[in-house]
Amino acid sequence: MVTTGTGLKESPMGFKLTQEQEDIRDMVRELAEKEFAPRAAEVDRNHRFPRENFELLAASDLCGLIFPEEYGGVGLDHVSYSIAVEEISKACATTGVMYSAHVSLTGAPVLQWGTEDQKQRFLAPMARGEKLGAFCLSEPGNGSDSAAAHCRAELKGDHFIVNGVKNWITNGIEADFYIVTAQTDPALKHRGLIALIIEKGSEGFTFGKLEDKLGIRGSSTCQVIYEDTPVPVANMLGKVGDGFKVAMSTLDGGRIGIASQALGIAQGAWDHAHKYSQERVAFGKTINQLQAIQFMFGEMQTEIDTARLLTYNACVAQDRGNRFTREAAMAKLYASEVAMRSTVKCVQIYGGYGYVTDYPAERYMRDAKITEIYEGTSEIQRLVLANTLLKGQ
Repeated sequence: MVTTGTGLKESPMGFKLTQEQEDIRDMVRELAEKEFAPRAAEVDRNHRFPRENFELLAASDLCGLIFPEEYGGVGLDHVSYSIAVEEISKACATTGVMYSAHVSLTGAPVLQWGTEDQKQRFLAPMARGEKLGAFCLSEPGNGSDSAAAHCRAELKGDHFIVNGVKNWITNGIEADFYIVTAQTDPALKHRGLIALIIEKGSEGFTFGKLEDKLGIRGSSTCQVIYEDTPVPVANMLGKVGDGFKVAMSTLDGGRIGIASQALGIAQGAWDHAHKYSQERVAFGKTINQLQAIQFMFGEMQTEIDTARLLTYNACVAQDRGNRFTREAAMAKLYASEVAMRSTVKCVQIYGGYGYVTDYPAERYMRDAKITEIYEGTSEIQRLVLANTLLKGQ
């Protein structure tokens, strides 16, 4: 295994990054270390949405990394995208989830399900970074039960009239385009769901309060509220009844994004702990010479590299056009739990200094926790794996 504490390059399994993927990694790493890392603590402390980071991502053509050139994108593969999310999240987890929600949860479903007109109107400006996207699935009462949507969409002529509330919306008040699942007929349950693209500024579209969160505190998370909001039928992805399929396919891709975010948080914690261990002296030596600390680093990096391979495996399955539900669930489940374990070890290595906000260790631990919850909790990932493995899906 060839590692430097900054990520896997090649392995006994034979996975080696292409030159293009290494170039993407180096470019994003330089951007993240120079621009995102220095203000990450301030973004967290002030709960500030780092709009300037999104503008830098756009200027670097990263908003369209996986989208075709005809829609303003670059047309690269999902391994490159995973690398980008990891490197961004290693510096600033808030920026990582802002970027992932924009690409995986908003742009990707428009590419997969949208008409040519929708791709030109919505995907192209998102790929160019001119508009920011958000995905609205969860509601105050349904949590992990995505089919139990209470948000209603009633067809009236050439518009749907939408009423309801969506919860935990990443990019919240900052987004321009929102993909929203809504129910057309409660009797049909998941078969009555639709997915609509709703634009900021639409009539009856307002926001709830910004959430005061444990981690990723600058990511602008809030409720979005629709009161008799008219949405053109031309903004529907797919057809009536496709909403649940749009949501589930979007979550598969989104889980790769969150696995990559978790990787960045875990690797960032490793890197900070390693640097600290080279400077901190105890018992007459730097603590990286203590066997207990060395064991922790070995366990952390083994788990991180394993999570990275699972994530790249899911990316390859997606790029091949195969169903990748199982691979995405495995990657997200393992990477998120690795992020939690690694950041806890990072705090432990820092000791008392890991518990105060003067050092980054506690922020990485707080940021890690959400990766076990959003895009489907760890329990939901285990349920997905049980269904796909035991039922042969």
